[in-house]
Amino acid sequence: MSIASRLETLSFVLAIAPFFLLLPVELWQRSRRAALDKRLLFEQLASASPLVPTLLCAGVAASFVSALFAFAQTYIDWRISTTWLSAAACLLIVDFLYYVEHRASHRIRLLWAISHSVHHSSPLFDQVTGLRVSFVDGFLSPWFYLPAVLIGFDPKLIIACFLVMVGYQQWLHTDSIGKLGWFDRVFNSPSNHRVHHAIQTQYLDKNYGGILILWDRLFGTYEPEGELPHYGLTHQIQSTNPITVHVSEAWNLLREMYRHNGLVVKLRMLLGPPDLQIEPAKQAT
Repeated sequence: MSIASRLETLSFVLAIAPFFLLLPVELWQRSRRAALDKRLLFEQLASASPLVPTLLCAGVAASFVSALFAFAQTYIDWRISTTWLSAAACLLIVDFLYYVEHRASHRIRLLWAISHSVHHSSPLFDQVTGLRVSFVDGFLSPWFYLPAVLIGFDPKLIIACFLVMVGYQQWLHTDSIGKLGWFDRVFNSPSNHRVHHAIQTQYLDKNYGGILILWDRLFGTYEPEGELPHYGLTHQIQSTNPITVHVSEAWNLLREMYRHNGLVVKLRMLLGPPDLQIEPAKQAT
């Protein structure tokens, strides 16, 4: 079995094991606080709903990534052979590129509206929330990892490292694991990721890391968990309808763009941060 194949197997274990180990604990703990009702069920079904379009588009997305990376390879004449040492280096680079992608997905409204806001839209924070990922990611995310291809890493290794990094993050979506001391200062952890999903002002746009939290500490976006986090969007969607979950923020962006005139203003709305305030154009009288 190749190194890339072994890493893909590892990513599968990382993604699946926490779901079946932690979700029963989360449900048990929640049942001790309040009854498990339809609201919880519908919210969790809403979080699982992105799996449907993601699975339907999986083949197309995989073909797109393969074609994009193969095309990028035509621009370089060198290759880095795949060893466990180069795999470790590739994972480190992929983890950094994920930090860049993740930060861009929060600070560029177009990316936030059509894709990443879906993951943050649940007021719950549990293992099912980890499934709440837009299928659009499969077509946007690969562009951020082209530097790894241009460095010379095998595209199969890059994809395997990406899967490991994403698989690692499944266990982070839980309230059932508290702070972990020194681990929280080096690696992304449930405590760090709770901060990332929280809507309080001091927590917004913090802790973007995938596996390592060191990137956030290096670039000034780290925030430790203090006040009890509250989850969702700053303007909650108040719906468990799967279609609303997928398109609410994109629809809000389109409506706001419609209310403003001028190409430059519209581009600012698309490429600026989600919290950018633009006064609507005054109507002629």
